[in-house]
Amino acid sequence: MFKIFEPNKIFQITSRAPRYVLLLFIIVISIGLSEALIFSPEDYKQSHAVRIMYVHVPSAWISLGIFSSITALSICGYIFRNKNFFLISKSLAPSGFILNIIALVTGAIWGKPTWGTWWVWDARITSMLILALFYAMYLITWRIYEDQNKVFKVTTFITVLGIINVPIIKFSVDWWNTLHQPASINILSKNAIHSSMLLPLIIMTAAFALFSLLIFLMKYNTELIKIKNKGLDRL
Repeated sequence: MFKIFEPNKIFQITSRAPRYVLLLFIIVISIGLSEALIFSPEDYKQSHAVRIMYVHVPSAWISLGIFSSITALSICGYIFRNKNFFLISKSLAPSGFILNIIALVTGAIWGKPTWGTWWVWDARITSMLILALFYAMYLITWRIYEDQNKVFKVTTFITVLGIINVPIIKFSVDWWNTLHQPASINILSKNAIHSSMLLPLIIMTAAFALFSLLIFLMKYNTELIKIKNKGLDRL
């Protein structure tokens, strides 16, 4: 059932993909930055500080998406005993962690002119910080355990525990009275963001997705090369 996920078959694709992903990333990020920094209007309240949104929001979105993917892959890997699922999860984690940190840093930068302070223990900000800690625990676990079965169990436990925090991040602004503004984009209802800002936000999200894909491919290829060097054809 999962033969498509065999390392040798995937490596045939992933070994060639980074150069094309990098080229596409450069094109998309160039368009996105032009739209975000030049063509999109300034906000009537926040002025040019609103442009931080084009980095902050995509990094937060994709960080959440990557952690959710890691959790799903870890659970499937544990249930179906497919070790390559764990390898894919391990390779996804660094980009998710980097984007999580970017979201926290840009959020602090955005908060200074908006709220007058770099940091507040707001529900969403605090829950994003907790997500970063789960990312860190996940990555550290891969380094401190040498036994595969042990690391698979511990990382799966970390992701299952950490995924509880994802809906808290998403709905924290609705459940509690927070400084963080509510969601401006809603698929089921009218968006609160103008199309002149929505378009560059979508383009920048695509750019960050390509960035995370590029990091994943480089990390995954490195892991596969390590396996081949050890003389293991299969995980």
